[in-house]
Amino acid sequence: MAEREDDVAEKRQQKPKVTNEISDKTGQFDARFMLWRQFCSEHDVPIDTLPSDLTGDAREHWDKIKSEQLDNK
Repeated sequence: MAEREDDVAEKRQQKPKVTNEISDKTGQFDARFMLWRQFCSEHDVPIDTLPSDLTGDAREHWDKIKSEQLDNK
């Protein structure tokens, strides 16, 4: 499991830092933005993590709730 954490940390270092700002294009109440922040909070995932950085169970769980919450709208 340490390998996965190392891989995520390495990916995070390679990518430019994501600011925690709300753009004019998405808006404060964008459904995907809100769902991601909720997911990060519930699963102790740093908010600057990108969904593509997730692996294993966390990735599967994100994909599941994303499809349940967003794809049906």
